[in-house]
Amino acid sequence: MAKRIQSFRDIADRYDVVLCDVWGVLHNGVEAFADASAALAQARAAGLTVVLITNSPRPFPGVKVQIRGLGVLDEAYDRIVTSGDVTRALIASGPEKVYFIGAEKDLPLLDGLGVEAVSAEDAGIVVLAGLRNDEQETPEDYRAEMEKLASRHLPLICANPDLVVERGHRLIPCAGAVAKIYGELGGSTLIAGKPHRPIYEKTLEEAREVRGSFDLSRVIAIGDGMPTDVRGAEAFGLDVLYVSGGIHAEEYVRDGRTDEAALDDFLAREKVAPKWWMPRLK
Repeated sequence: MAKRIQSFRDIADRYDVVLCDVWGVLHNGVEAFADASAALAQARAAGLTVVLITNSPRPFPGVKVQIRGLGVLDEAYDRIVTSGDVTRALIASGPEKVYFIGAEKDLPLLDGLGVEAVSAEDAGIVVLAGLRNDEQETPEDYRAEMEKLASRHLPLICANPDLVVERGHRLIPCAGAVAKIYGELGGSTLIAGKPHRPIYEKTLEEAREVRGSFDLSRVIAIGDGMPTDVRGAEAFGLDVLYVSGGIHAEEYVRDGRTDEAALDDFLAREKVAPKWWMPRLK
């Protein structure tokens, strides 16, 4: 069973490198969690290297601006690696004519790659960054569109594998939920973000640039998403600190308190074994 810790300081001396999720751990899309940001800043002051690892479809400069605006401390991290960063390599190696699905703010994903955004009829590949309006749409709103694309056997690159994220106190659908429908319809999907290896390889490469060599046993991943953060890190052989107060909290939180037996049951059903857990990073 995962062990409950009260503070990240309780385990910090076991690790040299922290790979920390962003949305759900450092902020909820509306405001930053001040204690989480402070915890990482203190870890860095104690000598740890912190790389933020996020399934945001935007390249890291845009994420840096976003999280600073929400109140995440610049001192909380050394580098940022996004799903958008590692997805750009997939896009650059594919057909030049791209059918883009997502919000306008996600268009920088295509910048400088020599691709052209075209209609679905003219495209050789689909790039899915997110829902066009995630405040009003649901993944099911895209089923008919996905059926048409799948019938043409177009490969689909998913730039954000998350199914949902927190926005304030609500859960908002992400591109991964639409890509899941595409796969159910027989479509071929290409994904580089969590839980897949490319984003972990890139993140560890960034960590080595900061501090030099280190052993994987001295790396801890922090996250709240079961299918992405936890499974991805465990598959890569990393220790995991599970932030239980995130998107899965309704599975085991009763009257504002974590029912530890229910949490253990949830982790067992999910067939995962994070080493540590705490409701929120602090």
